[in-house]
Amino acid sequence: MSQQSRAVARAAPGKSARPPKLSRPPGPDSLVYLHGLNSSSQSYKAGLLRERLAPFPVLAPAYPAHRPDAAVEILSAFFAGIELKAPPLVVGSSMGGFYGQFLARLFPFAHLFLINPALTPWDLLHAYEGRPQTTAKGETYIIDRALIESTRRYGITTPCDGVPTTLLADKDDEVIDYRIAESLYRDCGRLLIFEGGDHGFQHMEEAIAVIREEVSKRE
Repeated sequence: MSQQSRAVARAAPGKSARPPKLSRPPGPDSLVYLHGLNSSSQSYKAGLLRERLAPFPVLAPAYPAHRPDAAVEILSAFFAGIELKAPPLVVGSSMGGFYGQFLARLFPFAHLFLINPALTPWDLLHAYEGRPQTTAKGETYIIDRALIESTRRYGITTPCDGVPTTLLADKDDEVIDYRIAESLYRDCGRLLIFEGGDHGFQHMEEAIAVIREEVSKRE
């Protein structure tokens, strides 16, 4: 078993998952978008990235962001299964940023972009404990204590280990305090903190311009 395979086995409890089928074969390099908690691979941000970065390939795997163990298992299988000539760029929004941060320690990423990331969900989700939630695909679930505590397995408290990272955050995010991510990455990442905005992130055009800079290095 390779070192990477052993890392995936440790990080992804439970039965192995097949990587999702891709809508198009990956090119010599790709961008992978990881959606947030109740969002989907067909989200507005994923569509905008595809539109603005075309013809650069943008992949958006489907995964259950509200089930941490399954999310990490499926995403680990996804990154282990794609064959690229160079490591991908990865963009993670909200909980997608949380999973992206963890997976960047298992797989080679050319660059990790975090958009309003939920980096301490065990604190964030307590405010929603017991409340019913509905995903973009119509699945209803309850945020309970077991779900909240399971996120701790995938937290990264010392991210300054060499993974190239850019943080993009809106100061007026009403869900997540941007200062949490800012404090974690101030010594080891590129920080782009915007005035105003909200959790939906109102500065995607600025974010895409920064992402395009990285894409241009690989064309």
